[in-house]
Amino acid sequence: MIPNRDNEHALENYINGCIRNEREGQQALYKHFYGFAMGICLRYANNRLDAAGILNDGFFKVFKNIEKYESDKPFKAWIGRIITNTAIDHYRANLKFADHTDISEHDEVANDQSVYAKLAYEDLLALVQKLSPAYRTVFNLFAIDGYSHEEISEMLSISVGTSKSNLFKARQKLQDMLKTPVTVYERKMVPVQSETMQVNFNTNTK
Repeated sequence: MIPNRDNEHALENYINGCIRNEREGQQALYKHFYGFAMGICLRYANNRLDAAGILNDGFFKVFKNIEKYESDKPFKAWIGRIITNTAIDHYRANLKFADHTDISEHDEVANDQSVYAKLAYEDLLALVQKLSPAYRTVFNLFAIDGYSHEEISEMLSISVGTSKSNLFKARQKLQDMLKTPVTVYERKMVPVQSETMQVNFNTNTK
């Protein structure tokens, strides 16, 4: 981790090195943001192997488009959007969102922040990875990344009702899985650096 007093200057050097297509700068940037980016990938992937593939594709896009980064904006947020979009592209290219049930006229699931607050990050990650790709992707986008159902609808080419339905079912399945403790073996399969453990859950449904 870069010392706080040197963080901005060092990051600027990494970015400039990447713009010059220097391997040293690329390696430094990759190493610095690995934990943050892998944490995003693990939330969207079926397993760590899939996450590694998404991570590599994401960093390739980061290096390819780094000249487009606007220096007056937070770099971490910029790289986070690229990694998230790469994860979405991965599943849009390989999987179909088969469940298109519309929940617009159904009772919406109750907010339950306390359910997630009781979980360690690694435990929640293990449970989220057990969700189907459709449920997992919508849950991540809405509950963790803070996108609206309208935004998710456009990103995944599904209706707003389907987005709400998938979120409803994802939360139901997570609550059902909470009845079965996560094993030590499962937790060891998804280690994440502490930098990725701060998650703010969106418990709204709209």
